[in-house]
Amino acid sequence: MSGPAAPEALAEPSQPAGRAWTAALSLANGAIWVGWYGPLQILLALQAAELAPPGTPKESVLAWVTGAGAVVSMVANPLFGALSDRTASRFGRRTPWIAAGVAGGAGALALLAGARSVAVMVLGWCLVQLTLNAAFAAITAAVPDRVPRRQRGAVGGWLGAAQILGVVAGTGLATAAGGVAAGGAAEGGGATGGVAAGYLACAGFVVLGTLPYVLGHRDPVLPAGRRPRLSVRALAAGFWISPRRHPDLGWAWLTRFLINLGNALALLYLLYYLRDVLHRPDPGGGVLILTAVNGVTLLGTVVVGGFWSDRAGRRQPFVLWSGVIMTVATGLLAGWQTWPGALCAAALLGVGFGVFTAVDFALMTQVLPAAAHRGKDMGVINIANALPQVAAPALAAPIVHHLGGYRMLYAVAAAVGLVGALLVRRIRGVA
Repeated sequence: MSGPAAPEALAEPSQPAGRAWTAALSLANGAIWVGWYGPLQILLALQAAELAPPGTPKESVLAWVTGAGAVVSMVANPLFGALSDRTASRFGRRTPWIAAGVAGGAGALALLAGARSVAVMVLGWCLVQLTLNAAFAAITAAVPDRVPRRQRGAVGGWLGAAQILGVVAGTGLATAAGGVAAGGAAEGGGATGGVAAGYLACAGFVVLGTLPYVLGHRDPVLPAGRRPRLSVRALAAGFWISPRRHPDLGWAWLTRFLINLGNALALLYLLYYLRDVLHRPDPGGGVLILTAVNGVTLLGTVVVGGFWSDRAGRRQPFVLWSGVIMTVATGLLAGWQTWPGALCAAALLGVGFGVFTAVDFALMTQVLPAAAHRGKDMGVINIANALPQVAAPALAAPIVHHLGGYRMLYAVAAAVGLVGALLVRRIRGVA
């Protein structure tokens, strides 16, 4: 499928990706993360505190909402990746799903803006995950479609930079447009209108940020005769890639899952940690400060780490040591529960996650089994990003309430991340 006779959409790319293409794809990627992390960092937590039924902890409501959305994400990403593999439109395989996904995501964020019950919150967030994952699956598959292996660390770095800028921008929009007053929200003090404005601001950014890529760049067209067979059985079977047949992909997937799980455990209750443990007077503003600190250090390493990995021709050492740095950072949240400790942890998490984001993405694209199924396979890999969103609430809520509180939560997060970092050494086909 990747020989000289293969169509452009299925050929192994050989020409370097241009700067304009990389910039537009990175902006679209960042816009999607705005749509995810404005809600995840601020808005969902405030709504959970506001709409929690009497006697129900806000942490539990947040866990229900984010957990349900993550389940949808796990199914949606490989499903839409597989559908994009089979799309033979004149606009290409990936672009139609990017356009449809961001339009649907904006509508789902608008639904969340008007939510007045936990049930509508769950519905709205599940729709956000469904639609934005359709777009995200297509965006990540575009990299192995268009970028040669020797350049994927650098492109992964730019995508990672856009990702963290999206997290920061989403948090900033949620804070500024929403007029966040976390304490007032917890007391039912009228933050509903501000939360709605935050959702709508995120929705607008999602749409505007993807337009340059959708309108300005051609996507290779898949000839109808080369389209894989479409059936429910084939789609369902595609959710499983045998680790026995593809052991490097299995170990790479597990590495990504565990490091992302450690990171998700560290970030899930950050707003509540600042409010209930550190007693910050403005925990919403504190989240924004920590996110900005994290973003600055991440931006300082994500592109450099990707370029350095390309130059060295190696991936494993970068993934290993970035995981170790993240373990140290999460350990600080467990052992040094002060505002300066949180700032140091945020900075170190940025350093580690920056390198990990760029290099692990490049590593993953190098263990894909087949060109014809890049979208589906990247979707299966992206489950390692979504599944921690399900596992983290399921683990975090009982740890916080019954097994030692926030100190134990962050100790568990550090241990999980360290195991993930060490497992990268089991990969044989990528140095």
